[in-house]
Amino acid sequence: MSTSESNLFPLVGLQAVANAHNEWVAVSFHVPQQTGALLAALAVADVYAHLAPLDCIIPVSDPHGADEALLSQLLPHLVPQRTIFRLPAAVAANKQVQKTCLQWREAGYRIVLDGPGAGPVTAAYVDARALGIDAAGELPGLHQLMSLPGPHLAYNIADADSLAAVTALGASWFAGDYALRSARRHSEAEEGTSRRRLLALLGLLARDADVQELEVPLKQDPALAYHLLKLVNSAAFGFTAPITSFNQAITLLGRRQLQRWLQLLLYARQQDDGKINPLLPLAAVRAAQMESLCQLRGGDRAAQDLAFMTGVFSLLDTLLGMDMPDIIATLNLDLAVSGALLDRSGELGAMLALAESGTTPPAASLARAGIDGETYWRSLLQAYQWAITVSRNI
Repeated sequence: MSTSESNLFPLVGLQAVANAHNEWVAVSFHVPQQTGALLAALAVADVYAHLAPLDCIIPVSDPHGADEALLSQLLPHLVPQRTIFRLPAAVAANKQVQKTCLQWREAGYRIVLDGPGAGPVTAAYVDARALGIDAAGELPGLHQLMSLPGPHLAYNIADADSLAAVTALGASWFAGDYALRSARRHSEAEEGTSRRRLLALLGLLARDADVQELEVPLKQDPALAYHLLKLVNSAAFGFTAPITSFNQAITLLGRRQLQRWLQLLLYARQQDDGKINPLLPLAAVRAAQMESLCQLRGGDRAAQDLAFMTGVFSLLDTLLGMDMPDIIATLNLDLAVSGALLDRSGELGAMLALAESGTTPPAASLARAGIDGETYWRSLLQAYQWAITVSRNI
């Protein structure tokens, strides 16, 4: 792809979809020009391999309008058994659309009917088994969902109250920023102890402490120690003999990899209700995308490590329920990392602002980071691939 073509590459975004246990089950595509943009994105990488084994939710505005010609080019790039078309209810009454949807269903695709007018009647027109619910808009009645098998997708979920509302309606797939607005809750005594241990471990990681020093806070925190040993004994690493100590883990993983996993393990604690912490995969996406962006820009190994750390630590304020300046004050971080976390300053700050900009980043964020559309897309796919691995092994 030439430089001019790369500069014109469409901004395609991804958003994870989770189930009631905060496990990722699908990825929703956000494409500004719909089918044409997605076709360009699929042409540069094996998207389904990067996102395996998750389902891919793809918006189609009108199968027999502007999208028709492009859809014929798009279908050969899709995996039917892992593809869900998100179709607006406004086109469900069209006979040609109904015919196309029947062909999709016979080929193994699934359909989510979305928008005003979506319900059991319009879903039957296109053989849709699930509805899409905009949690930021007017919610449908309970009867609209109960007669369809689902899983029903709720999106634009802003907070815990919104999540509870769509769950009560019968939605079981969720997308939105609700995890970013949900700090962990503990008793005052437990919270203080947990914070001190976490911050102590973070400080040790930041200054590259030796193994014996790292063992102290880990041994004081059985949950973190358990998750670390569970991780190194998982199928992701394939060690033939069981790993039973931190020294073994460091020897086999290498200090660099162990340090990265420890940073992510800070998010691995289960919530009070037993669910996976939804911040874990989000932190993994940010960290991996920043590392990838740094690498694609020519950054060396040390620069990539700092980029990764910045991404992981960017959610500590939400994890700990503390202000970021108070967290930074206790850590001995590189100045570039501190500046990025506090002010989004410097190259790391520009990359962090891009990584946290949402499903479709503004062009200004790309320009500030010196990143073109194709580089952003490749880094995003790599980040999701890493986050999926993390979620399944921690």
